[in-house]
Amino acid sequence: MMTSESKANTMTAALCVRKLNSTWHQQALSVYLLVVFGHWAEHIAQAYQVFVLEWPRPEAGGVLGLWFPQLASSEILHFVYNLGLLLGLLLLRPGFRGRGRSWWTAALVIQGWHFFEHLLLQGQWLTGFHLFGASQPMSILQLWLPRVELHFIYNTVVFAPMMVGMVLEKWTHR
Repeated sequence: MMTSESKANTMTAALCVRKLNSTWHQQALSVYLLVVFGHWAEHIAQAYQVFVLEWPRPEAGGVLGLWFPQLASSEILHFVYNLGLLLGLLLLRPGFRGRGRSWWTAALVIQGWHFFEHLLLQGQWLTGFHLFGASQPMSILQLWLPRVELHFIYNTVVFAPMMVGMVLEKWTHR
């Protein structure tokens, strides 16, 4: 049975989601995009470290990995970011209409798989049991692509439909 306090909290959360997808939608998308760009900057820095500076992959942790190497090696940073990205895509989806919503939904589905892979990585990091007999945590697609390249591709494949959805939403629903 719900208490009056839990009912009030549920109503408050529903009101916030409603406002996120109406009154606050453009502002929420701007904040969300700022976080996404920050994450992109990290992956670009990491790719630069690996491919231009030719650093060993374990040492190429992007900017945050240089300041907080234990954070980059723990999987927690990417797990939390990818959970936030998934929740943002889910929470902001009702504010989209038409073709913009279809593209946003595509980004949501792809991010769902990306998050699942990070869930696997996080579980392996926490338990010490590594899939596929690997010496370190491994995602499924990492069997075919190295982690740096794979995560760069994942971020691109999620980012592209997300941006198409945002552009279509902005242009078709002014």
